[in-house]
Amino acid sequence: MAIKYFPEPFRIKSVEPLRMLSREEREARLVAAKYNLFGLKGEDCYIDLLTDSGTGAMSAEQWAGIMRGDEAYAGAASYDKLVGTARDIFGYDYVQPVHQGRAAEKVLFPLLLSSGKVAISNMFFDTTRAHVELAGARCIDCVVEAARRPADRASFKGNMDVARLEQLLREYGPERVGLIVMTITNNSAGGQPVSMRNLREVSALAGRYGIPVCIDAARYAENAYFIQRDETGYQDVPISRIVREMFSHADFFTMSAKKDAIVNMGGLLGVRDGASGLIQGIKANCISYEGFYTYGGLSGRDMEALAIGLREGIDENYLRYRIGQMEYLGGLLDQADIAYQAPAGGHGIFVDAAALLPHIHYTEYPGQVLAIELYREAGIRSCDIGSYMLGNDPDTGEQLQASFEFTRLAIPRRVYTQAHLDVVAEALAEIKHRAHQIRRGYRITWEPPILRHFQSSLEPIAA
Repeated sequence: MAIKYFPEPFRIKSVEPLRMLSREEREARLVAAKYNLFGLKGEDCYIDLLTDSGTGAMSAEQWAGIMRGDEAYAGAASYDKLVGTARDIFGYDYVQPVHQGRAAEKVLFPLLLSSGKVAISNMFFDTTRAHVELAGARCIDCVVEAARRPADRASFKGNMDVARLEQLLREYGPERVGLIVMTITNNSAGGQPVSMRNLREVSALAGRYGIPVCIDAARYAENAYFIQRDETGYQDVPISRIVREMFSHADFFTMSAKKDAIVNMGGLLGVRDGASGLIQGIKANCISYEGFYTYGGLSGRDMEALAIGLREGIDENYLRYRIGQMEYLGGLLDQADIAYQAPAGGHGIFVDAAALLPHIHYTEYPGQVLAIELYREAGIRSCDIGSYMLGNDPDTGEQLQASFEFTRLAIPRRVYTQAHLDVVAEALAEIKHRAHQIRRGYRITWEPPILRHFQSSLEPIAA
């Protein structure tokens, strides 16, 4: 059966040459990086799918905005443009620019979380989990059970399990639950979307207990597209209206704008008018950690490009192409009988490494094993979304077992073509063919106390 590739809704006006290292050269690079793919140089990666964060291609209009940026330290015109655009799109009273998403978490979370409290999410991603723990609180994941079955092609597998959420709220009580975080799309669960109905139900439940809701909005536009395409009653609703409705069900949002706003650096923190009591604390933290609140760690040119990218990221033709890339790659993997978190999510394909390498124990990190093999095979860089990334229990120090052992193929926006995706699928098919020859995984020889996957050193375990 033919697999359709949605044509790009743009023309390419500038190109960057790539180089392909030999297999021997790639093996040497892996050894030098101590088998941590974050330690590789970008120039040594033929196709770089490590992340979709800050790796997109900006448009001609965004580059023109770079030239228009107002670099005034306080009260720059570029700040006014960015805040006006964000208020119009999201409907929030206060919008704080920051340099990226984790900065928004660093500014906001200490105002809401402290030792003894918990935060509950449909699933926390790595930096969000880290900033909850740095604030002294602990994380609880509460994704729907369907997400834990990668082969099941259910819609909205990123949803919060509302029944379990209510049990948790009763168990901990509003005095201990400091925050509910809705990650849209749900990155750790495979880029799976969250339905409007689920957002509405979580918001109503949180309201009854008096607990604030924060949207982790890195991929909000992709989530809105899934709602328009797959949720009853939204097929004829414009993306812009769906976005407004999604954000009406939360009190705050934190955003890495390096994803759906298609910029190389930038982030936002939003506060609805009902939560205005925290704004002075947000400004104070921003000044301490990021810079004056009218630039928040960004240059004026960054804010100009971000204001433009917010509009471009919700264009429906672009989103159809964007999600279409994931579905095309997913279709190729279906033909090769390679399991992944299905259906295809918003920003990448999450290959089920545990299914491809069932003999590799989670303590030997099958997601990392497959990522290393993919680089070894074809110079394709990806990353583990599994037990290696999850790390150790912050209280006991014991290795945690992740719900999934994925290798994430995060697709940069407006960067790679159909032929590049063909190369990725062919490389995975070749690895599947020789998977039985991959006898053991890796052990960590050194790790930092938090967010270990960015810096850890590994070595292969002898077969």
